[in-house]
Amino acid sequence: MYRKSFKNSRKLVLLLTSLLLITSKFSYSQVILNANEPGNTYELITSVFAPGANPIEAPDLYHPWASGRHIAEVFDTELNKYVFEFYSHALLDNEPVDPTLTDRQRVEIKTYAASPDNLKGTLGENIIYKWKFKIPIGFQPSANFTHLHQIKAVDGDDSSPIFTLTPRKGTPNKLELIYVASASSGTDKVSIVNLLPFEGNWIDAEEKINVGSSGTYSITLKKHSDGTVLLSYSNSNIATIRPDNTFIRPKWGIYRSLNDVANLRDEAVRFSDFSIEEVSNLNVNSISNDAIFAALPNPIIDKLELSDEIINKFDNLRLFDISGKLLFENYNLMNEIDLSFLKSGLYFIRFSNNQNQSVRIKIIKK
Repeated sequence: MYRKSFKNSRKLVLLLTSLLLITSKFSYSQVILNANEPGNTYELITSVFAPGANPIEAPDLYHPWASGRHIAEVFDTELNKYVFEFYSHALLDNEPVDPTLTDRQRVEIKTYAASPDNLKGTLGENIIYKWKFKIPIGFQPSANFTHLHQIKAVDGDDSSPIFTLTPRKGTPNKLELIYVASASSGTDKVSIVNLLPFEGNWIDAEEKINVGSSGTYSITLKKHSDGTVLLSYSNSNIATIRPDNTFIRPKWGIYRSLNDVANLRDEAVRFSDFSIEEVSNLNVNSISNDAIFAALPNPIIDKLELSDEIINKFDNLRLFDISGKLLFENYNLMNEIDLSFLKSGLYFIRFSNNQNQSVRIKIIKK
């Protein structure tokens, strides 16, 4: 009896171990960067965003006249912990990467080609970026540009950021969310709000991106103290990567024009709680993805079976291959949809409705 019990226990341990290995293999990742204490700040950032490389763009790394490190870890009494403080000096700091560009300056951190793969947004992936930031009272943005956050394209058409958060001088000063679909498309300011409510307040930022030519995007900025939403934007059908790009990546910091330097001042902007997380499915507009797995058989063979719950929630579906190419759309949802024409493989389905709500889900066709 003891021997039999031992064998059963051993089988159970092996089974649990196997399940754990399978779960680890297919799990999604989250990377977090937080300040801990003064000193070795650049080394800390590098160890998380690009070990052994250089994810920091700051004047002191390139110009001998730049005074000291431009990112420090300081104690913040409101958050009651150490945070990152980015410094930009109006008259001393020139563009760090290309010294011939004397009309701009930047102090930024980034993920890029040298970063681990789970910090790069590739086609079909769902990514959630989170961070906190605080601009000081009296913050003086340029009339040209003062970027605080960018989603950059890599390779191919990569001269302009895809998404940018930009304070801009005006009457009053504004905070703009800028979208650039391609180098030839021009600039689209998809959301503009008053900058004043941001000054002197910690802001919680959350940005969700499904990477694709017909991807999804949302961003919410709210006051950390009381949850008041100061900016909110979402789009369930937007290009979040360009056709010839390899991946997308984030940047944070201060990147501003020097064309009106007389109206600028030395600035110190605080950041904290950077998070880059890959998730299995992305819920842009608060419809439960869990309820849609429960209701949608997956994988499928020839017919896609839709429950009444899905049909009642959504008006249409669009089906894409892994490259983001639209293969099929249906604006008259029924309980069964014939997909026998598909080859075996991985696909994406986006359900949407006329309330601008959508869910994007991976399916496997056997």
